[in-house]
Amino acid sequence: MQVTQKTLKHSIHLAALALGLQAIPALADSTLALGTVTVTGEEKGPLSSYNVLSSVDYVGSDVLEKQPVQYSWELFNRVPGVMLTQFNQGTTSGKLSFRGFNGEGEVNAVKLLIDGIPSNTNDGNMPFIDMVFPLDIEDIEVVRGTNDPRYGLHNIAGNASINTRIGGDEGKLRLRSGSFDTQELQLVKGIETGNWSQNYFVAYQKSGGYRDHADAERQSFAGKWFYTADAGWRAGLIARHYEGEALESGYLSHADAHGHPRQSYASNATDKGERSMDQLSLHLDTDVAENLAWSSKAYYNHFKDRRWVRYWRTVGQQERFNDEDQYGAISSLTWRPVVSGLHDFALEGGADIQRQEVVSERYATVSRVRTAQTRDQVFDLTTTGVYVQAVIEPWESLKLIPAYRVDRIEGDYRNELTGERASANDYGSIRQPKFSLVYSPWKEASFYANWGRTFQVGVGSGAYKLAGQADDLKPSINEGWETGIKFSPVAWLDGRVAYWEQHATDEVQRKLNDAVGDSENVGETLRRGYDVQLNLYPSDLARIWLSYSRQFSEILEPSPNLPASKGKEMDHVPHHLYALGADYQASAKLKLSAWVNGQSDYYLERTNTTGEYGRYTLLNLGAEYRVSETVSVDVQMKNVTNRYYEYVWYDSTAGVAQSLHAPGDGRALYAGLTLDF
Repeated sequence: MQVTQKTLKHSIHLAALALGLQAIPALADSTLALGTVTVTGEEKGPLSSYNVLSSVDYVGSDVLEKQPVQYSWELFNRVPGVMLTQFNQGTTSGKLSFRGFNGEGEVNAVKLLIDGIPSNTNDGNMPFIDMVFPLDIEDIEVVRGTNDPRYGLHNIAGNASINTRIGGDEGKLRLRSGSFDTQELQLVKGIETGNWSQNYFVAYQKSGGYRDHADAERQSFAGKWFYTADAGWRAGLIARHYEGEALESGYLSHADAHGHPRQSYASNATDKGERSMDQLSLHLDTDVAENLAWSSKAYYNHFKDRRWVRYWRTVGQQERFNDEDQYGAISSLTWRPVVSGLHDFALEGGADIQRQEVVSERYATVSRVRTAQTRDQVFDLTTTGVYVQAVIEPWESLKLIPAYRVDRIEGDYRNELTGERASANDYGSIRQPKFSLVYSPWKEASFYANWGRTFQVGVGSGAYKLAGQADDLKPSINEGWETGIKFSPVAWLDGRVAYWEQHATDEVQRKLNDAVGDSENVGETLRRGYDVQLNLYPSDLARIWLSYSRQFSEILEPSPNLPASKGKEMDHVPHHLYALGADYQASAKLKLSAWVNGQSDYYLERTNTTGEYGRYTLLNLGAEYRVSETVSVDVQMKNVTNRYYEYVWYDSTAGVAQSLHAPGDGRALYAGLTLDF
């Protein structure tokens, strides 16, 4: 099975939407979908996420393209079990995480891919997601678990993929305006003639922000050119460019955040961020033989980021500069022979290389004027990985997938301030066996289980054997397993229930405000939880979806530098994540929507002694009216009850030692117009 990239025609009836949801079969799989996502028989090409046999979720373009978001990471609030961390600090706006890992940037456990291209920065963060806007997205897919062998670096808890529109002749123009002086334009156009397809995308967005001193302006451009030969091969080029600039409101004290959440201190008056990104990729898919398919990608990513930030008024302003070049290639060979005695069989081998060349500088500044340089690092990191996996189906209702992956890491580091030189830790060959199975005794249910290992290494200077370090560090090995059931007992209901655990040895955590950018050992950790997901279709005109995730985290054996964390929970990991939503086609032209997202409180640091914060439940409403076959208008209200919510962290810096708060947006109203052409 594979998710097609072909754009589906929009339907104004939820009956068609429900049919799109049912396109993913119930037999021998563990995937769920929200929105129109088609899956066709996988007869050629590489093995897809459908074969991972973990908690795999798809969300289609019809759900995503009109979401009133400022950044596309916010779209993942429609994916069950995903937590969003909302910094609301200019270009450093927020990120996604799951499986008991937080989004603080200390441990970045999710591999991000855009059209199959690795899109994390060296530290594992996900700024490249800002390049993609909702209207250009065909679907997003999230794989949670440790059993996917296709990716190595940063694939600790799983991976998230954004697939954009490729092919087709459709065009869409979307204009949006609303609260906080928000104005947005998105334009996407596909041109398909004969064997050639072209796709273009342009976006512009500006906003004054909910809080003072939060103005932001962003623009993005993309072009995609593909040629599909009559002989059965396809080659293509994708190019993207992004520019963004935003002021930062900074953090507030507890009292000020709750009393006057829209304010920004005078000490943050010169805080801002500037960011530019580029992504260029070549794609080639071909049938080497009747039952042998080869797929390859080569890419270049560029990330340039400059940020002036002052976390609290008693500490000085910093200028943080990062300039990062990434080069890489990914290739897989998939063989599908006919094997006597088996219902089906496939064998896939793959390899990838990812090289990162990074300049990391920091300066002490006053009103964005440099007074001293505090960091000047130049380093490179190269990760090479190979994997093999087999899909064995003894009969139609049973699928077994053994897999094995090996990664190696090397690199060099220079500290231009001190003259120190270092090589990457000798992590050796990082071996990651994996195994998955699914059994479907009935068409109405699939029982699945998986087990696998992933790895984590230090990021930034934490990946290198620095002075004073006697021995090479070992990689942190994450061993996880999951078991669950996907079910569809009747036509109007489908869902999934899963239990999972993930155990880590010597977990490594980045020191976020460290002058050298080093990492520290957290210790031995355990994360576990369960997920419940349901999609209901009471009639051809209505859809209801809900999800609930219960997650636990525990530090089993702490590192020597923080013994008080033994038996405590990881910071910024809420116990509960939940979502509930409904769409109703009130008439042939009018669709109404409502959805709720929420989470419980979390601790701010690993001793769990500085309070609990972060709880919220937010209600959103939407209405869409189709004026004609080509024109629709929509109105959407976010945070309808104007509920206060916030992101909170604890600053242990001398002279600060308190919780710092960034209030989230209040009630907001947006109106949009979409033109299909």
